[in-house]
Amino acid sequence: MKNFSTGTILALFISSIGFANAGDTQGNLKYVEYSQMGNPAEVLEVKHHSSQALKAGEVRVAVLAAPINPSDLLQISGNYGVEAVLPSNPGSEGVGRVLELSPEVKHLAVGQLVLLANGSTWREEIVAPAAGFLPLPDLGPVGPEVIEQLAMSAVNPLTALLMLNSFTDLEEGQWIVQSAANSAVGGYVIQLAKQRGIKTVNVVRREGLAEDLMAKGADVVLIDGPDLAAQIAQATDNAAIALALDPVGGETFTRLADSLGYGGTLVTYGVLSGQPSSLNTGKIIFNDISIRGFWLYKWYQTADMKTKQAAFGQVIPLIARGILNANVDSRFSVDQIKQAVTRAAERGRNGKVLIVPNAL
Repeated sequence: MKNFSTGTILALFISSIGFANAGDTQGNLKYVEYSQMGNPAEVLEVKHHSSQALKAGEVRVAVLAAPINPSDLLQISGNYGVEAVLPSNPGSEGVGRVLELSPEVKHLAVGQLVLLANGSTWREEIVAPAAGFLPLPDLGPVGPEVIEQLAMSAVNPLTALLMLNSFTDLEEGQWIVQSAANSAVGGYVIQLAKQRGIKTVNVVRREGLAEDLMAKGADVVLIDGPDLAAQIAQATDNAAIALALDPVGGETFTRLADSLGYGGTLVTYGVLSGQPSSLNTGKIIFNDISIRGFWLYKWYQTADMKTKQAAFGQVIPLIARGILNANVDSRFSVDQIKQAVTRAAERGRNGKVLIVPNAL
């Protein structure tokens, strides 16, 4: 397998680190693998391997929880920006507990919670070099709910944080707008914005979501439609919208661009609709609108360690204190991977689907 050199958490969205025991077919420890691109429910297989003795510098970790992210499903289906080297072991993030250390490893301790930094997290156990695990600070006694939330800390909360921080200088009282507000990223955007006194217009594509979003701190919840820009103007008393965040694309992208105030910025970070987008070039020119793209994978590749530590330093304490959280829709074992990815691909979910290989 190809060993990518990002050297950090997201080592991948790409999920192709070669763990020492990933190729075995005998034993009682389970992991997920795919040997061809396609429908995740069809191409994913549960395989088995035996526990192996640690090599110098290695750590054994029990995987406690790992989410299924849209990027995971896109990559398995062959529709992601980086192609996996086959066979590949999916899973881009998660949290685990240290079971065993080789004598050379001094910065970790047995029983410690760690973020899984090398991908390939849809499995029961990981054996890898110590650099592949990011130690969490001493959080005191933590329950299953906090462990599940920590498992989701490397992708969606950072996406929300970086999009709020990287493209425009937002001030308290300013308005932003986002589509797919009921997504995990959308929920984190609401909560982080609320912490800073930034007001949010939250666009969704179906009824029945406002109560949950308002509980997270949303100021306005709207249903997407042809008159979206007018709805936004009315709801905000014609405030100048400084930032729009869009993972949907298609007509929603166009409507968000039309809603921005002078000098506003539209950040696109997904194409959930599967539809191409168009722009009113006159409005782009005369309103000085900026269009930016965001891909977390590139940030992990290019940001230095100090920047990454600062970002995690902002989100981890908030997650541990229960201030920052995402809804969990359902939980599955490794054996249930086909059911899990099927559920993760369904519309109408209200939260993340988690793989929970070991008791929390």
